[in-house]
Amino acid sequence: MKILETDRLVLRLQTTDDVAFILELLNDPSWLKFIGDFSVKTLDDARTYILNGPVRMYEQLGFCLYLVERKEGRAPIGICGLVKRDSLEDVDIGFAFRPKYWSKGYAYEAASAVMSYGKDTLGLTRIVAITTQENQASTNLLEKLGFRFERLIQMTNDSEELKLLVFDETENHIKKQWESSETKEILDRLSASFFDAFTNENGYKLNVHALSELFIPEAMII
Repeated sequence: MKILETDRLVLRLQTTDDVAFILELLNDPSWLKFIGDFSVKTLDDARTYILNGPVRMYEQLGFCLYLVERKEGRAPIGICGLVKRDSLEDVDIGFAFRPKYWSKGYAYEAASAVMSYGKDTLGLTRIVAITTQENQASTNLLEKLGFRFERLIQMTNDSEELKLLVFDETENHIKKQWESSETKEILDRLSASFFDAFTNENGYKLNVHALSELFIPEAMII
């Protein structure tokens, strides 16, 4: 079943017909290095992974890691979607692509569609992501999507500290408001008023009393 579509890609539910691709993906050296060994070594293991992972999560929560196909030839190239882990409070985005499809913009295209789906359809205002500290490519992609580094965390039964990155719609909205031209103009006026209170050039008399209009009564200037 198709869930999302972009200019070049289709994101759909994984099925047991995808066992060969999933087996290959989960044993790719890049997956083993940056994500981990899921002990999926046979086609039967891959079938179990699909049924107990993405299929079950979609049935329970309405989202999962989707299979990503190129429209051209309908070749599977990776997975991308949303996950709810017991060890994390928030829903997180995940993605993994076969190396021969790296550096072609596919991961960003798929992840952007998933982020829009999460916000607009599922109503998520906060989405997180985890990645190893050495996986700079994933970090760069997440930052391009609007994520920011929050802290290092340690997952259950994992000795390695991972980076937790966060996308917060409310926080981003406030940030955009502060960066608006109108807000910048207000801040510039406040700054100018502050420094003018201490100016005594050319015979100008200090007007420190004007500071009471800029600060709350409890404020202290040191």
